[in-house]
Amino acid sequence: MITFYQQKENISATVREQSLFSQLPEFIDFVKQHSSYYQGLLASFDANAVDSRAQLAKLPITRKSDLLRLQKQRPPLAGLNTENGTISRIFQSPGPIYDPENCQQDWWRMGQAFNAAGFISGDLVQNCLSYHLTPGGFILDSGARACGCTVIPAGPGQTEQQLDIIEDLKPQGYCGTPSFLNILLTKAQQQERDISSLKKALVTGEALPAALREEFTDAGINVLQAYATADIGLIAYESIADDGLIIAEDLIVEIVRPGSLEPVADGEVGEVVVTSFNKDYPLIRFATGDLSAIKLGESACGRTNMRIKGWLGRADQTTKVKGMFVHPEQIERVRLSVEKVNKVRLTVTQNNHQDKMHLQCEFDKENNSEQAVQDLLFQLENNLKKFTKLNGSVELVNLGGLLNDGKVIDDKRII
Repeated sequence: MITFYQQKENISATVREQSLFSQLPEFIDFVKQHSSYYQGLLASFDANAVDSRAQLAKLPITRKSDLLRLQKQRPPLAGLNTENGTISRIFQSPGPIYDPENCQQDWWRMGQAFNAAGFISGDLVQNCLSYHLTPGGFILDSGARACGCTVIPAGPGQTEQQLDIIEDLKPQGYCGTPSFLNILLTKAQQQERDISSLKKALVTGEALPAALREEFTDAGINVLQAYATADIGLIAYESIADDGLIIAEDLIVEIVRPGSLEPVADGEVGEVVVTSFNKDYPLIRFATGDLSAIKLGESACGRTNMRIKGWLGRADQTTKVKGMFVHPEQIERVRLSVEKVNKVRLTVTQNNHQDKMHLQCEFDKENNSEQAVQDLLFQLENNLKKFTKLNGSVELVNLGGLLNDGKVIDDKRII
């Protein structure tokens, strides 16, 4: 029998959606009052009107890639945190970007991921994510303890010492990256060390290839994944291997077209954008920079929240052409400058050491005249130059003709 970490994990999806959006106007009003960043960003928006996904999609996006600049302008947290919030620690992530933590119980909401991975009260867990400056170790530590587990704060590295700990203390669980679990397993096999006490693992921070998961299964370790970030904490988690990641409770997740505010159709690849109801560090339409897609249907485990297909790459596809940066946002502006164009994709190549841009646009050519096609091509070529300051060729392709991989810019040069 499945034991849920929170009973609302199996409520009606419709009820959950209604509950989240009924809370959203009051929460937006709260952050406008108590976060100096959102006071400015959302000044012209009526909080009471933001009560649906369609209304939420009208709000501006804050990109993770912007935090470096914003935090330098207003250290340490760019004013995103609330004036009456509690910040117990500040971490440094690569960039550097600074991330806060409130040390209250399960602040990162990670307990539900450990619960879904089979961790129970009384388990001893070896945590091999770093506790030094970055929040990863603390994120996993808090989630394991929220499930009643005892944590060994091992951190990464020191393989021999880690194996000694496993042999001496016999932990039932591991948490950390899949690659480090593989290092431990390989070293243990080489040295005939006994790590058979490990029966379960929650891994994060890296992709988990199917072949590697199979190796863990063969070694008697059931491995499931969690998707978390240093800004938000838990975003989604597995309950069944290779069956998508379930969105964590108390979040609103959108999948949007890279470089745009616009949500994509279900199943289409786009950027993961999160709204988090965190009164210490509120995030409204926070673009993670990660690509994913909605996985239709509900999990067989009984949890009813929406699912995503896992990590499918990075949304930041900025490149440099002829010495000038070209951003996905610019290509999105080209798409929006005309009517009836669906997806767009800019391919960058090089011929005789000269950079070339080629823009493909999905368009219903079959139901439009040749003159309409030519007029649209002319307009798109002009707008491509207008928004990028660079010349490029344009091609119209039939609807459905572009790959559904979330790419707006595809740089094929070997540099």
